[in-house]
Amino acid sequence: MKLQSDPHSGANTITGYGDGYVEINKTPYAHAVVLSSDGAISNWPVKGFEDLEVNNFSQLVDLKPELILIGTGSRQRFPKPELLKALISAKIGFEIMSSQAACRTYNILVGEGRQVLLALIVEPV
Repeated sequence: MKLQSDPHSGANTITGYGDGYVEINKTPYAHAVVLSSDGAISNWPVKGFEDLEVNNFSQLVDLKPELILIGTGSRQRFPKPELLKALISAKIGFEIMSSQAACRTYNILVGEGRQVLLALIVEPV
């Protein structure tokens, strides 16, 4: 699915997604990514939902976002609470949803000027 972006905003936006990929600023990625509305796009060292570890979330705290959207792949799945302790301790809000829903929500929040971080699992085809 293709998504429209505001080319004048200068923010990182999701411009498309589908099975096995996400497209950020019209560049496709076939692996898990972390991106912020105004920062770098980086590899998130997660192969799949089952591979999530404490350090995958504690590294997100250092980016000091207002809110973190966590896309868990093709369906919404909730990580074990102990994995999320770093986010809770840092009082950073987070939402967990399917990766497609996280992409749509991310673009809406970026459009509102929010400081949002997207941690997205991209499942292989």
